[in-house]
Amino acid sequence: MKTALLSTLCTLAMLPFTAHAQDTQTLRFGVDPSYPPFESKAPDGSYVGFDIDLGNALCAQLHKKCVWVEQNFDGMIPALKARKFDAILSAMSATPTRRQQIDFSHRLYLSSSALIAAEGSSLQPTAQALQGKRVGVVQGSTQESYANAEWAPKNVTVVSYQTQDQIYQDLVTHRIDAAFQAAVQADFGFVKTPRGAGFALVGKPVSDGRVAGDVAIGLRKGDAALETEINQSIVAIRHDGVYQKVAARYFNFDIYGD
Repeated sequence: MKTALLSTLCTLAMLPFTAHAQDTQTLRFGVDPSYPPFESKAPDGSYVGFDIDLGNALCAQLHKKCVWVEQNFDGMIPALKARKFDAILSAMSATPTRRQQIDFSHRLYLSSSALIAAEGSSLQPTAQALQGKRVGVVQGSTQESYANAEWAPKNVTVVSYQTQDQIYQDLVTHRIDAAFQAAVQADFGFVKTPRGAGFALVGKPVSDGRVAGDVAIGLRKGDAALETEINQSIVAIRHDGVYQKVAARYFNFDIYGD
């Protein structure tokens, strides 16, 4: 009896290690698929976009299977900390505020922010020009933090949404006057699409460090092994040209930056 019990306990004790060994062959990325051309859903339900292709290229470099876990952007960091997934790959800027909570990989690309409004509009991404107007931003985004700090105290109504798509729906139906988001996403994901007819980027992109800078992969603090693996893979796909081939599918300029 004691021998059988000991054998059972030993077997149970080994199970977590077996599961962990299997998990090392999978890399789970948190993603909010509402942000074309970086991440969105195809009609068949599959995930597509620049970030998705980059993630798959990194997984191929690491000889791992990519698994995409859908998550609203405003809950991305809490979900990472709760181990719902291993890393965040969802157009997330590596801001100083976020670095207090999580770590980040090497840069994936550079980003600035821009305002969308009706073509011919006199609106600009400034508090003075936006007084009395309604501006849409994504919950938990750097644009939301910036708009609440710089514009909201000066009679600008900042309206937060769960997804970028919801913002564009209300922009098209004139429930809001403008939308504030990453410049590249605004241009390629809306203005240059049929839905964006009659709208344009207005004013100059906002290059303030709170809404511009490196976009990178978010990682739990202390996960040094995975951070090293991902950083080495980013260097590798930049070196062998895979990164450049992926970027050329979406952009006609160097999104990586200097």
